[in-house]
Amino acid sequence: MSSIEAGADRAEERARVAALLSRYPEMPASDLDEVHAWFRHGASALDLGLLASDPAVAPQYRAYRADHYDRITTGDYARAAIFIGMAVGALILIAMLMP
Repeated sequence: MSSIEAGADRAEERARVAALLSRYPEMPASDLDEVHAWFRHGASALDLGLLASDPAVAPQYRAYRADHYDRITTGDYARAAIFIGMAVGALILIAMLMP
């Protein structure tokens, strides 16, 4: 497959996802699953930027991102707590080793 054909395929995928997102949040679960899969496995940074800058789907894209990707999860808080605990522990250890 040439790079031109690959680019055309990506453009078609992006257009399909844009068409699906244009109906967000009132879309069937199967369409939502397809959008999730594309975001996880098929979307490049360029694809996301082009969708975000497309005035026809930008509001739906932002709503989808807010609902499914841009939330802070419990796991995020847990990772932050572990990191802070390790940093505090390292600082205590350094303070104990200094004369």
